[in-house]
Amino acid sequence: LLTGVGPATAADEASRWDGDARSAIRLVAGSAAPGKAAPMRAGIQIRLKPGWHTYWRYPGDAGVPPRFDFAGSQNVKAVEVLWPAPQRIAEESLVAIGYSGDLTLPLVIVPQNAAKPVVLRLKLDYAVCEKLCVPAEGRSELVLAGGPSSLDAALAAAAARVPQRVALGQGPALAVKSVRREDGAAKPSIVVDVAAPPGTDAVLFAEGPTPEWALPVPA
Repeated sequence: LLTGVGPATAADEASRWDGDARSAIRLVAGSAAPGKAAPMRAGIQIRLKPGWHTYWRYPGDAGVPPRFDFAGSQNVKAVEVLWPAPQRIAEESLVAIGYSGDLTLPLVIVPQNAAKPVVLRLKLDYAVCEKLCVPAEGRSELVLAGGPSSLDAALAAAAARVPQRVALGQGPALAVKSVRREDGAAKPSIVVDVAAPPGTDAVLFAEGPTPEWALPVPA
């Protein structure tokens, strides 16, 4: 691993990359949102070598989800990781869920004291795969002082790809119209009716109520 973690300074809008030739991570800062009570905006960027992929929070038939550790941070009350929509990825006879290109995960950070800078420290354990999967670890540190950032566009583009929670049957473009159980001859199945604009290549992902659930990838 490259030792890219150095002293954090308020002038930086991105930390150094920490990783190797297959993948690397860094923290990036967003500009301060209007209002003293607004959460701070930042992101985790994961750089992947062409042909490699990493996993969503539920990896599907195979894989390891990323694990985030912000325990060493200062002036941080809460950190929420937002997940842009993933894709289906074929792995031999299995289907994984993840990302096959460079990735930005937006962060929503609530400081303990909004009048002071945040020192965000991250330890990220994740996996990257080509034909074989290998574990990866990255460490990063960045001061979030609320100044302007040239990375706002990248953070906004990633946030626009984060699915939004909507009521059953509602949605601006895609909508889940109904969910029902059908008892087949071999085993019961769950049928989800989806409304989508003509020509849309809709992909459905299903998660359990806790990370311990392992559901099949919908067909």
